[in-house]
Amino acid sequence: MGQASVIVVGNEKGGAGKSTLAIHIATALLHGGAKVAVLDLDLRQQTLGHFFANRAAWLAANEAEAPMPIQHAVSSAGDALAKSSDAEQLARFEEAFAEVSETADFVLIDTPGADTAISRAAHVKADLIVTPMNDSFVDFDMLGVVDPVTLDLKRHSLYAETVWGCRKERATRERKQIDWVVLRNRLAPTEARNRRRLDERVEALSKKVGFRVGPGLRDRVIYRELFPFGLTVADLSTSIRPVAMGLQHVAARQELRALMVALGFNGLDDQERIAAE
Repeated sequence: MGQASVIVVGNEKGGAGKSTLAIHIATALLHGGAKVAVLDLDLRQQTLGHFFANRAAWLAANEAEAPMPIQHAVSSAGDALAKSSDAEQLARFEEAFAEVSETADFVLIDTPGADTAISRAAHVKADLIVTPMNDSFVDFDMLGVVDPVTLDLKRHSLYAETVWGCRKERATRERKQIDWVVLRNRLAPTEARNRRRLDERVEALSKKVGFRVGPGLRDRVIYRELFPFGLTVADLSTSIRPVAMGLQHVAARQELRALMVALGFNGLDDQERIAAE
């Protein structure tokens, strides 16, 4: 059995859409036939864990079938582990990671919006780091610093420094490279001068610190609408339709397919096409 590929969804800024992105990547991989394990390192919020608990409950209540990931709770005592020492958190993470990585094709790890010991440990294990950022200089500030007068890129910032350190450690220890993709999330529907300025700075920083730039997910109602059911647009089919369908849902599915291709995966399978009603 080959070693599982590790995908870490990370950004030290909260509200960038990490958990939304994580659940969509996980379900897309599941529908592609992969064995996917998920680890939620946001020990207080546990959004990823809540999503898949909702999924199991909805599927059972509706006698429906959809693929489920391999799950191993890093903490089974609510947010108690969040209050423990770094050493205890790291030990529990290593235990969970060792167990799921033996049976999965992919291990997907959702990290908290903060610089923590457990988050850094996950980043070092990554084969692929996926960083969502909103279409804003506020989010870009975690990656790069710009001159307040000219808006010229001055240097990389906090999270870029974190990833740089983790990539260096992985290369030194295992002689392996970590691929890093920054996804432009929640893009505004129209072109704007601010976006063009941001595009230029993101591209400039990507050449300096070595990440790829890809498309994220727009701020669509369907993504929020399906969350309480534990479902994503990857699950929608003729047999799973918890909400009324429309052409916008087909567009959302195509958007997710494009995201997966940008990450280097084949995208979604076409086992059941969604017919708009």
